[in-house]
Amino acid sequence: QVQLVESGGGLVQAGESLRLSCAASRSIFSADVMGWYRQAPGQEREFVAGIVRGATTKYADSVKGRFTISRDNAKNIVYLQMNSLKPEDTAVYYCKGIYRSHDYWGQGTQVTVSS
Repeated sequence: QVQLVESGGGLVQAGESLRLSCAASRSIFSADVMGWYRQAPGQEREFVAGIVRGATTKYADSVKGRFTISRDNAKNIVYLQMNSLKPEDTAVYYCKGIYRSHDYWGQGTQVTVSS
C-alpha cells in the first residue's frame, strides 16, 4: 500500500503561481510513474503532468510551458510548479503513483484561480 498526500493548493489570482507537493509513503524512485491529474466541477478527471522513472516528463497541451513536474527522490516528494495560472486551471488536483502496475491516488488539493 502506498499513501500519497497532496498539499499546496489555495486561492490565487490569474497570472500567479502555486507549487503543489505530493508526499509518498514509499520511495518514488521505485514508482513506474508519478503524475498529477485534475478534476474540475462537472468534468472528468484529466491528466496534467507525469514523470517516469527515467525522469522523462510529459504534459497536457493545456499546461505546456506553464507547469513543471519534478521530484525529490531523497524526500519522496513530487512537485508541480504552476505558473501563469488561469481561471480554467481551477480544479481539485490529484497525485497518482503507479507501482508495479498498481494505481494509487491522493485525496486531492483544491486550486482556485480567480480572474
